[in-house]
Amino acid sequence: MAQGAGQEDGLEVVPIASGAVPVRWRISARARRISMRIDPVAGHVVMTLPRAARRADGLALLRAHSGWVAAGLARLPPAAELRHGGHVPLDGQSREIVHCPEARRGVWLEEGRLHVSGAAEFISRRVMAYLRAQAQVLLPARLRIQAEASGLRPTQLRLRDTKSRWGSCSSDGSIMLCWRLVMAPQEVQHYIIAHELAHLRHMNHGPDFWLLVDRLTPHRRQAEKWLRANGASLHRLAG
Repeated sequence: MAQGAGQEDGLEVVPIASGAVPVRWRISARARRISMRIDPVAGHVVMTLPRAARRADGLALLRAHSGWVAAGLARLPPAAELRHGGHVPLDGQSREIVHCPEARRGVWLEEGRLHVSGAAEFISRRVMAYLRAQAQVLLPARLRIQAEASGLRPTQLRLRDTKSRWGSCSSDGSIMLCWRLVMAPQEVQHYIIAHELAHLRHMNHGPDFWLLVDRLTPHRRQAEKWLRANGASLHRLAG
């Protein structure tokens, strides 16, 4: 971490009027005031304090807004359990996880279910590795198809595990996609790819940009609605 950027303490369970809530404290040299937010991925409150601030002042702010905190945490989607009998999405379709401890095939999709070999304690890790591998194959292929159809050619594609955005396009023509998109419906993937391809021509979100997006994909409204309702649940999967 760069010097002065900030540091984090451990997770603490703090009692407030609405009940006990998980809080992660962050000390930041750049912060000018105490602030708080809910991390939709980790499912806890992040309290950021300037270096000179007291933790007691942060606690006072947290407790003064206990209703907002409770409502925000309650709105978070439950984290899926990557275990035998659990479910994980792939291309927007929920796949039941089936543990096959005696098999020697790694992870494979068969009859609509995701089979996982090996010890039970490694199911979550293996499922996440499988999803990343699928993303490495499917997302570049789908980007190439849409790029050829649109005549807009990115210089490269990078897949990352980003929390704040599903994709981005840099001025050198490089496109980044969050690999977790492979779990979303293909219509959502189509929209995000079209969005980033449109940035190759318009590096802004002006009217011409949105006109081009709508020419490149018919799924914009549907995809935006789906991401608002379900996007956080994809980030909450961990292995």
